[in-house]
Amino acid sequence: MPHAAFRALILGVILACLTLPAPALAATAGTTGTTATADTTGTTATAGTTGSAATGAAPSGRVALVGVPGLEWSDVDESRTPTLWRLVAQGASASLSTRAVPPPDRGITCPVAGWLTVSAGQRAGTAGRGCPPTPAPRPDGTGASVPGWAELAAHQATTGYDARIGTLGRLVTAAGGRVAAIGPGAALAAADGSGRVAGYADSVEALADLAPYELIVMEAPDLAAAWAGRPLDEYGVPGAMPAPVRRAAAEAADRRVGALLGRLPAGTTVLVAGVSDVTPNPHLHLALATGPAPAGEPYRHGHLTASSTRQDALVTISDVTATAIAALGLEQPREVVGRVWQNGGPAPAAPAATVAELVDADLASQVLREVRGPFFAVFVTVQLAFYVFAALTLRRRREARAPGTPARDDAATSRVLATVQVVAVVSGAIAVSTFLAQLVPWWTLPAPMLSLITTIVAIAGLIAGVAFAGPWRGHVLGPLTVVAAVTSVAMLLDVMTGSTLQVNAVSGYEPVTGGRFYGFSNIAFAIYATGTILALAGVSQWLAGRGVPRFVSLLVCAGYGGLAVFADGWPSWGADFGGVPAFVTGLAVFGILLSGSRVSVLKLLLVGASGAVLIGAIAVFDWLRPPAQRTHLGAFVQQVIDGQALTVIGRKFGAMVGVTVGNWSLTLLSLVALAFLFLVLDRPSRWGASALGQAYALAPPLRAGLIGALTCAFIGFLINDSGIAIPAMALTVAVPLALAASVRALRLAPAGTPSTPAPPSAPAARAERPEAGPRS
Repeated sequence: MPHAAFRALILGVILACLTLPAPALAATAGTTGTTATADTTGTTATAGTTGSAATGAAPSGRVALVGVPGLEWSDVDESRTPTLWRLVAQGASASLSTRAVPPPDRGITCPVAGWLTVSAGQRAGTAGRGCPPTPAPRPDGTGASVPGWAELAAHQATTGYDARIGTLGRLVTAAGGRVAAIGPGAALAAADGSGRVAGYADSVEALADLAPYELIVMEAPDLAAAWAGRPLDEYGVPGAMPAPVRRAAAEAADRRVGALLGRLPAGTTVLVAGVSDVTPNPHLHLALATGPAPAGEPYRHGHLTASSTRQDALVTISDVTATAIAALGLEQPREVVGRVWQNGGPAPAAPAATVAELVDADLASQVLREVRGPFFAVFVTVQLAFYVFAALTLRRRREARAPGTPARDDAATSRVLATVQVVAVVSGAIAVSTFLAQLVPWWTLPAPMLSLITTIVAIAGLIAGVAFAGPWRGHVLGPLTVVAAVTSVAMLLDVMTGSTLQVNAVSGYEPVTGGRFYGFSNIAFAIYATGTILALAGVSQWLAGRGVPRFVSLLVCAGYGGLAVFADGWPSWGADFGGVPAFVTGLAVFGILLSGSRVSVLKLLLVGASGAVLIGAIAVFDWLRPPAQRTHLGAFVQQVIDGQALTVIGRKFGAMVGVTVGNWSLTLLSLVALAFLFLVLDRPSRWGASALGQAYALAPPLRAGLIGALTCAFIGFLINDSGIAIPAMALTVAVPLALAASVRALRLAPAGTPSTPAPPSAPAARAERPEAGPRS
């Protein structure tokens, strides 16, 4: 389908979702400004983009942008870097996620890529392996031009982000402002669309007067230069610097910063950023701001924040560009995807405490990168081993209770089954515990991997303790309901209060990667949605056991389910584009089965369309807000209008395929979990038992809940870029909890009941028989 026709089709769907008159939509489509967060960095400019260059507004402020490639908070010291220390005491500070386009096979941001990202306000990169040297500008009178600029600009079209390098310099010069660059890296950031910068010098001392320039970009290259001299690894990336070399380079960079600050005119906004990595592994870097903020008030001592992250003390490299543009009084074009740095929450009064806090944030990210892979390897291995153990236990019980043979070792079998149930409940609580573990600073302990596992298992054990503590423990769905409800409510409260538990969680956001910083991640959505649907199944069974009419149970499920979907999709909370259609469909399938009806293809299509219409309406609502307040939901609407939606969809589809094909451990876990559920619990065979059928008989809503949760996970797998990770994490909640319910059903069965296949159970809501009370 041609792009124009595709855009027309999608735009028509969006219009129908909101029933907005076409003239009103067309009038709003001309709005310009920031249209994406770090999660949707595919926004590009169009011929209709407007800005200060079009309006003729001259710069109304002055900005000094100081880039120190590789500068981390651990480099800042009161005696060695006094200038930076003073800026911490005076201004606002944060950790900087510098994610750009990395070189092949490495996840770092090279200095050239970092500078080009500042230039474009969008993720940029360079061709080839490793980190190329920064090109030396060619003098051109008082200015200079960047060699190879055309090749650098052309390469951005191949990265999937289509960054427009030269955007920052072009905006300032087109508005009548003057730009000065100090150092080769600064020339990359300050050059206009042709690769030229009007004022250039190799050092600040070489510029006679800074007053004529509205934008001054300076590079302090000492850390990058020291790093470039290290031996290269097999990927063409230099190795780590020795500590003394790094300290000396940081001291030299601090002196350069001090020399610039001493010559700046009063009233200059100063932005200091560690714009890249100078280590074999990525890090969080330094971000500082002093002087007048774009909002009018000065940057005060405290944390920096931005709507791109919605987190105190955390901003992104594309925000540097947006902040410089706003501080100059210019209008931000759509191709710049960052958000303005703002004063955030309070920081510790003493600079030493502020620095220590930000060093700890990077430590948490580094420890997370080290333990995430091993943690999931252990997690998958333990899960697989547990499924094998549970299968053998169920087979042993089946053989012990086979018709016509005497029961043998029934007491021992009962104890083993009780153990399986407890372990299954703990296992079902592991997923939410990976987020609740962020309440404990496990990354600061001597053995982080052991500390992480211990913390997660301990929290899961506490949740399991609650699940077995009350009278509900004897019911088939009692422990399942408690664990699922804790999962749903904990994730709901977290996303409503800023998603802080997801930052640096082993199954949450990784700030260094910088994919996203707020709302529901895909993995968090899978856990949240599964917990919600299973919790509603448990609540439905509890209501049925008390004689509550069926329609009341359906209303209760619809009420909480609607809140859960709203929280998942609402821009201020979950901001989850792909999760809403999957969640709506899963809840609808659950409700249809719970009501006693059958699920048909037509019903599924209608429900899926309803989910798409709902998220479309939410996205258009977000798009109608001022550009600075939009999330990636509204950004996608703008991308459809601009004809860039296919680029974003293609990039996310590629990511989905890559995760599914490349992450064999999660794929294996998903396959084994499904095989265990259907071949061991649900479909009796030589290695199976009719345990799940007995659980359905005692608690019919369980069937509706499981099918609804699995439907949600499958659709989420198809339409999200996390691929197999979504069903894998959903199954780690659903299958252990289903096992726990099945084991309880087996233990409630009379001693002579055979574990042979039973006739298919009737739809959940047709069974009027309430669950039996607690029995041992």
